[in-house]
Amino acid sequence: MPQLKPGARLRSAVCDTEIMVVAAPAAETELTCGGTLMLDISEERPAGGSPAGDASEGTQLGKRYVNEAADLEVLCTKPGKGSLGAGGSPLQLKEAKPLPASD
Repeated sequence: MPQLKPGARLRSAVCDTEIMVVAAPAAETELTCGGTLMLDISEERPAGGSPAGDASEGTQLGKRYVNEAADLEVLCTKPGKGSLGAGGSPLQLKEAKPLPASD
């Protein structure tokens, strides 16, 4: 997989998930969905794939996912059944920042 860059669009090889890279780390990182490497958006998904049992929590439309170091952030543009991962670790749902009180 080539170096990740902000704006890159990827799709899962085993489910309907599609993402867009918002922030990418300087080091090369392999993104996975459902336990399988993700494909460029222009590549066709192979037939008959399904997410691995330990990577089947799914993705949610419009949600952002980050890695533990917070140097990788992706936006889900199409939900699916597979879970996202990077470098062998699962990506976590990014929490919304609380708005300041307007007292």
